[in-house]
Amino acid sequence: MQAFLSNTVLLAALIAWSIAQVVKVPLYYMLKHEWDWSLLMSAGGMPSSHSALVVAVTHAIGMTQGFGSPLFGLALVLAMIVLYDATGVRRQAGEHARVINAIVSDLVAGHPLKEEQLKELLGHTPGEVIAGATLGLVVAQITTMVWR
Repeated sequence: MQAFLSNTVLLAALIAWSIAQVVKVPLYYMLKHEWDWSLLMSAGGMPSSHSALVVAVTHAIGMTQGFGSPLFGLALVLAMIVLYDATGVRRQAGEHARVINAIVSDLVAGHPLKEEQLKELLGHTPGEVIAGATLGLVVAQITTMVWR
């Protein structure tokens, strides 16, 4: 338990995530004038607990291991992926859900469907993933050979 409590990186992550989750409840109340306690354990909303957690981990690693350490580099790259995903793919998935719910409501009410177009390409084909992975391998190999 002592090792757990002295892990600054883990504590920073858990504290940031917890604060982000708790803050969602009063912020929602301020906007909607109703309490929604389910926000304590839900994804989405303001602020992003995913973003808070990953940035806390990254910064804590930088502070404890050094901003020039390979571990910080790894954390930063993973943080960039999470932040991109949160604002890109997950946001688009939420938009899709909103439009699908509107379509269902229109169908139930007997209204004609709207012609709203959704972004259909959110992910990657296997070829795109292999190409990106290969590019990453080559760049990392060259970079570590040149700057070693």
